[in-house]
Amino acid sequence: MIRGQKKCIGLIFGGNSNEHEVSISSAKTVFQAFNSEINKERYTIKTFYINKYGDWLDSHLSENILIGRIENDKTNQQEIFNQKKINFLEGIEFQNVDVWFPLLHGFNGEDGSIHGLLRFTNKPLVGCGIIGSALGMDKILMKTIFSNLKLPQVNYLVFQNENLNDKKVKNKIINEILKKFKFPVFVKPSNSGSSLGISKVKNESEILQALEKAREVDSRILIEEGLEVREIECGIIGNSKLLTSEIGEVNYESDWYDYDSKYHSNNKIIIPAQIDSAITKEIKKIAIKSCRALNIFGFARVDFFLEKSSNKILLNEINTIPGFTKNSMFPMLWKASGLKMEQLVAKLVEISLDL
Repeated sequence: MIRGQKKCIGLIFGGNSNEHEVSISSAKTVFQAFNSEINKERYTIKTFYINKYGDWLDSHLSENILIGRIENDKTNQQEIFNQKKINFLEGIEFQNVDVWFPLLHGFNGEDGSIHGLLRFTNKPLVGCGIIGSALGMDKILMKTIFSNLKLPQVNYLVFQNENLNDKKVKNKIINEILKKFKFPVFVKPSNSGSSLGISKVKNESEILQALEKAREVDSRILIEEGLEVREIECGIIGNSKLLTSEIGEVNYESDWYDYDSKYHSNNKIIIPAQIDSAITKEIKKIAIKSCRALNIFGFARVDFFLEKSSNKILLNEINTIPGFTKNSMFPMLWKASGLKMEQLVAKLVEISLDL
């Protein structure tokens, strides 16, 4: 960066996904980091809020969402601008943005949709591209690729676009689950994040309700065996060379690591995780290999299970836009690795400009 020349960061947040509120919380943290003493001489920031209806708000209104002057649930664009929009970007001034920083968790963001849109601006963005984002969001495709590479995972079953209103279909699915697994099992929508739509099933009577819950999010459903595991996570940043953070562990008081545990509970975070050095080395190796397999770069968080009985490493999933909230593991992992939040967001911008 030329001395004295500020870069304008375009921070995009909100969205019409089921992770809307998480996105706002992440954006508040990143917004504060860019406005810190260490960064405000290097960057300016323009904010772009997408409300739950999919409407884009201008930078001034978006910033008022982040600083609390406007409540985000009061932002139907038609009411604010009092006019109909044909082009959803009409009136949104983004031409002077130098680098995009999308923080749209879930649908239309983390799945690569926003990356495809931003590509037409011919400006760099923080994070990975369309393919890596789409594969990282889709649990079924992700696990299929991992299986072909023989990366260690829990056993799983896939059901795609099944008619759960058909009694024969329901019975077939239940029988397949009972044949392959012992309880408990986890029932997950293929495309979702923050554990939304996921159920832990402890007996046969709970299967159908869990399938219905997952189907409300996605018609493609994943069933995984439920093991006694430790939740282990690793941060990734970089492009041609991927760097790994310290390894962290989440100890939670709830039955499993669900949405409330992630965002509303006082979990015990241990960084670095108290695991053998050889296991740490192997986790970092698998984290890099799995990101390379899906063409994931920029930044991501790779989640693992460590089976308690055997210390077996099991790759769970990759999050291509991990949370930046005060309870989020990704920034805590990098803080423990020597990058405070202010340094982390600046580093991610530098990485985006190094493509």
